[in-house]
Amino acid sequence: MNAARAERLLPWAVGAGAGVLALGPGLGPGFMLSYDMAAVPEPPLSQVTLGGGGGFPRAVPSDAVLGALGTVLPGDAAQALLLMAVFTLAGAGAGRLLPGGWAGPAGSTAARAAAAAFYVWNPFIAERLLLGQWAMLLGYAGLPWLVPAVGRVAAAARPAGVRDAARLVPALLPAAAGGFSAMVLSALAGLPAAVLGARGAGRALRAGAVLAGVVAALSLPWLVPALGSGARTDPAAVELFAARADTPFGAVGSLLSLGGIWNAHAVPQWYGLPVLAACRLTLSAAGVAGWVWLVRRGGAPGFGAGLSAASAAGLGVALAGTTEPGREVLSGLIGLWAGFGPLRDGQLYVAPLALLQAAGVGAAALWACRAAADSEARVGGADAVTPPGGRDGEGHGDTGSRGRPRTPARSDRAAAPSRSRGLRTGRGRRSERPAASAGERVGALLGALLALAPIALLPGLLWGAAGRLDPVDYPDEWRRVQRLVDEDPRLGRVLVLPWSAYRGLDWRADGRDLVVLDPATKLFDRRAVWNDDLRVGDGTRVRLAEGEDPLADRVGRLHAADLGIRRYTASLGELGIRYILLERRAAEPLSGADAAAALGPLAGDNRFSSDGTGPAAVHDGARLLLLEVPDRHVDPPNDELTGLEGTAWFVTVGTIIWSLGGSGSSLVSMRTGPPRGAVSRKENPT
Repeated sequence: MNAARAERLLPWAVGAGAGVLALGPGLGPGFMLSYDMAAVPEPPLSQVTLGGGGGFPRAVPSDAVLGALGTVLPGDAAQALLLMAVFTLAGAGAGRLLPGGWAGPAGSTAARAAAAAFYVWNPFIAERLLLGQWAMLLGYAGLPWLVPAVGRVAAAARPAGVRDAARLVPALLPAAAGGFSAMVLSALAGLPAAVLGARGAGRALRAGAVLAGVVAALSLPWLVPALGSGARTDPAAVELFAARADTPFGAVGSLLSLGGIWNAHAVPQWYGLPVLAACRLTLSAAGVAGWVWLVRRGGAPGFGAGLSAASAAGLGVALAGTTEPGREVLSGLIGLWAGFGPLRDGQLYVAPLALLQAAGVGAAALWACRAAADSEARVGGADAVTPPGGRDGEGHGDTGSRGRPRTPARSDRAAAPSRSRGLRTGRGRRSERPAASAGERVGALLGALLALAPIALLPGLLWGAAGRLDPVDYPDEWRRVQRLVDEDPRLGRVLVLPWSAYRGLDWRADGRDLVVLDPATKLFDRRAVWNDDLRVGDGTRVRLAEGEDPLADRVGRLHAADLGIRRYTASLGELGIRYILLERRAAEPLSGADAAAALGPLAGDNRFSSDGTGPAAVHDGARLLLLEVPDRHVDPPNDELTGLEGTAWFVTVGTIIWSLGGSGSSLVSMRTGPPRGAVSRKENPT
């Protein structure tokens, strides 16, 4: 394999290798279950997973993507494939973000490996993975593909147009598959690159409008149902979801090192050790310094200023939740419009900073190559190696901090060509590539160390997050209940009890409970009704963040109304509920008022009525009790896609198909584009 090919492929290998190290046993048989990550056997692909049935479409279209893969793969294999895609795409994109030709083959390859390793192995990706937010991580994986693609569109010689929109769609496909949070992240990172990478206000607005249009077109499958769902967002939840200190350096230091998640149980093992935390913060600071060096020398053409602005804005949102005035502002915005609800989870928005730091860590390796080469050149009396853009950002290819070309500085002598690429001879042919210089070897060694540093400083992510992502299998009883419900052709929803969102399941081989969103909420091809209120422990008390689903709120009121079993059953039928699934082991510890709130009238001994007016048992097992509401009480709901929702899917899928033809490829080229103002040329004449 030649050096150029190794330089291109190594970031892919680093990302895939990191995925294997992180997921470990989870790549074998069984399901990785952790908080919001609740993959199920035979994941459904139905109109409900496509966005039908009402409720806020937080899992649209990610559940549909998982269901589509589940038609050709086992459910656990589909889950493993998507998680490996996160690591592989993220590593490959981050590695290819660095410019070429700034060092010899060994130095460039090591620098790309360092950037890739940092981006796929940091506290942000570890904590979000343990929190189960795999769909959002698809958007994270797409950021290094999106940002330079937007930068090229903004910096092009001609104003952005329809053809440029076609080129942006492939870069947004990971986020489009992830859905809501993934697209929010993409907009945060992409819009500043579009606006700040363009020359002039008119072109900036046009580039921003093109990106906004593409984001909107790919967001329609979840955006249209969301606008019609009647969902609400609790402004009081801002304090519960605010970033917090998970290192000895407070909330600010935690966020700068890409940690600070609100859920203390989503922190990897050994994460808070002072020595490791200090080293991670130092590495993050080195990444920021490396990024500044890279941008000042024109190594981020078209997107340097945009990514810097996105990182600063994201960090600002995260820090806002850590102060009382900031929380008041965020709560006020959410109170004005529920669409501001995503701002409450502030730590989410340090994702662009992770990309900035990853590129900066790789740039540090490039800097080491140049510094060592300069030192070697001074000792040998030769000219120092300079990047294609000239020294300190001068000359062709330099775009400055805003991605704009500068006038090449005059020089009395030309820069010497890089020793790693050989000398031109004859008619443009290059001589045999000489061996790597001592300076290049020093830079390559530093790059290798920087590639290993993230893993060494975050050991808690290794091998299934130190066992926390060990795979488990579903008991046979769950599969039987799934078949019973799915084989019933009659319309009707499934009510999931006890009335709480998360379960402590005893399925692990080591006997420890695993906490996960109730898998029953994703088990069936019809809508599940469950309590989406979130209870968060805050010291010695438990605080409540109200959910978003109006239908769930109505069921909660039925529980509070203390109805008899007959009226309760009839009321459920009026809400379109046909089945009630009760998980016995989750209900066993409940008693008194807690049982009444979680189970309603089903908390008593007299759960069934002899005259057929109450629910009848369809399955009565050791783990699950499946009850059926009498058919005469059920008002069959219409949970199919509306015409508008179906049209939204048609537009999105059509946009993707059109873009593949318009861009000429399903892959996003990561080559650094020409400086703005350069004459374009046709590269593939036909």
